[in-house]
Amino acid sequence: MSVQALVGAAIVRPDGIVDDGALLIEGGRIVGIVGRDAVPDGCETVALEGGWLLPGFIDTQVNGGGDVLFNDRPDVDGISAIAHAHRRFGTTGLLPTLISDDADVVDAAIAAGEAALAQGVPGVLGVHIEGPHLNPVKKGIHDAAKFTTIDPQVLARLTRPTAGRRIVTLAPELAPPGAIRALHDAGVLVAAGHSLADYDQTLAALREGLTGFTHLFNAMTQMGSRVPGMVAAALLDRGSHFGLIVDGLHVHPAALRVAVAARGLDGAMLVTDAMPPVGGQKDSFTLMGQPIHVVDGTCRGPDGTLAGSALSMAQAFRNAMDMMGCSMVEASRMASGNPARFLRLDDQTGAIASGLRADLVHLDSDRRVRRTWIGGQMEERGE
Repeated sequence: MSVQALVGAAIVRPDGIVDDGALLIEGGRIVGIVGRDAVPDGCETVALEGGWLLPGFIDTQVNGGGDVLFNDRPDVDGISAIAHAHRRFGTTGLLPTLISDDADVVDAAIAAGEAALAQGVPGVLGVHIEGPHLNPVKKGIHDAAKFTTIDPQVLARLTRPTAGRRIVTLAPELAPPGAIRALHDAGVLVAAGHSLADYDQTLAALREGLTGFTHLFNAMTQMGSRVPGMVAAALLDRGSHFGLIVDGLHVHPAALRVAVAARGLDGAMLVTDAMPPVGGQKDSFTLMGQPIHVVDGTCRGPDGTLAGSALSMAQAFRNAMDMMGCSMVEASRMASGNPARFLRLDDQTGAIASGLRADLVHLDSDRRVRRTWIGGQMEERGE
């Protein structure tokens, strides 16, 4: 198996940027970084012609892409189409995300995720089930008619063994005692979202095994001087992670900066909450019978309610630099390293380091995606 040397781009590592190095990959894994004049004889050289080479982006919340909504296509073909659409924006790992739906659709989505993993669909890391165990007061675009309580049958469904990673977003205040612990003990990553849980209820959920917060600030109790809410609990906890939709519309850039300043960079993950228009040809779609349109760069329902986003990870990465003042290394950690750690996959991917899978993205001088690699397999299809 031949060694490839990727040369000509600055290499972004978790601790800094290597300006004149060559990244060696073999058998789908990263071998290491050497000086450009120290590339071993016999290597196949891939000239990147400037820009930056980064770990591929990892998105834990992807409702759709390529004009496909996961709820409408909870099968391997649907997952493959979504992953393919997002790859051109540098996303080399994702969890297709199911919005609140009926039990049979949840079953189909979980089964489809397992089949996609078994078939090796490039980029698929598992499935995210967002709802239907949410608080109707904070439903957002979710259909409250689909909402149900967590009972033993639901727990059996959500704790089925998985070959990948499974995230379940729920409202902690509505979860029966022991439910979060049961999910956590089964290896499910439990996230809080679309919730009215107060500060103390959120702390109790964290003690029980809550590890994430779905789209911080959006659809949860806010931080006040006397009522600290879920947001304060998320920012004070040092063992969990939170997703940030960095489009300048879901959350004000100042609030984004405050979140990172309060919690520290390690807690923040870039997520898209992407809908079918990302990587697709259409600027509208239907969600649970509601027409959704892209308006001013985001997706909205008939009454103006936010309905996910039209954001790609490539744009979220650029926005993290431009709106939040992050360096390229910091934005890379939020787009790759932190989500890998949240998913407990940081021993496999999420950084440019020896032994990790060669999941990579090449950005040009304008920070636009030129190429991606998943397991060392290159695709020259970018933005």
